[in-house]
Amino acid sequence: MTDRAIAVVRAGALTTVQDRGRAGHAHLGVPASGALDPPAAALVNRLVGNPPEAAVLETTVTGCAVRPRRPVTVAVGGAPCPVTVDGRPVAWGAAVRVPAGALLDVGRAVHGVRGYVALSGGVAVEPVLGSRSTDLLSGLGPPPLADGVVLPLGSPVGPPARVDGALPWPAPPGELVLRVRLGPRADWFTGPALRTFTSGAYRVSAASNRIGLRTEGPALARARSGELPSEGMVLGAVQVPPDGCPVVFLADHPTTGGYPVVAVVDGRDLPAAAQAPPGTPLRFVPLG
Repeated sequence: MTDRAIAVVRAGALTTVQDRGRAGHAHLGVPASGALDPPAAALVNRLVGNPPEAAVLETTVTGCAVRPRRPVTVAVGGAPCPVTVDGRPVAWGAAVRVPAGALLDVGRAVHGVRGYVALSGGVAVEPVLGSRSTDLLSGLGPPPLADGVVLPLGSPVGPPARVDGALPWPAPPGELVLRVRLGPRADWFTGPALRTFTSGAYRVSAASNRIGLRTEGPALARARSGELPSEGMVLGAVQVPPDGCPVVFLADHPTTGGYPVVAVVDGRDLPAAAQAPPGTPLRFVPLG
């Protein structure tokens, strides 16, 4: 293996390789996948001089630790966290040079859920259907990181970005507000249920993952019995399973499903959903 590589010393709770995803394959049953917080992934790539489509590491809550075989430029963003190189604190949200053999430790998130680690040249695992992203639902792409795994890096294509002052990193939400468009199956729910959906107090469930953000709160009563034939599902679809608690589909969501979709979340709000920890208050707000 090339010496442009990193060795995984601490994989963390769930660290995966992600890029902009493998869109265009839903007809084959393949989710788009990709980074759950695309603006954060794009910004760390920019900081180290990578193109926006370069693959990064997406961490979950507990971070990760890696050791490069050659000097690399690294940027850590997304959920704020402590970052060290061989035990010495370095900047979060900025380009940092990491010497060959040094230990880059991305610590536990202080706020938010998902961190993004860009390395100059990008993570150069073999693409599958045009993407290097790990897909937890279908199993496509590289498996989640494990201790001892070695990942290849590409060749740098540009210098680190010149930044004057602090970049506008959005804070993880204290309250998650998801703007929605009702439908296509809103008629499967009672009028009171729809009013509850757009006015009730929900919370982000600890059962949430890359497939979907699950909620805790008032159940939505159906106006119809039975189930729908399976139909196509889109990113941000709010599906309502038999327990009545809405589930917001995220990047690794299934491409079809038989539970009714009461609404679809505006895509601009999904990065915030990726950073909302369990227990975060959640409201669904209808778009005019």
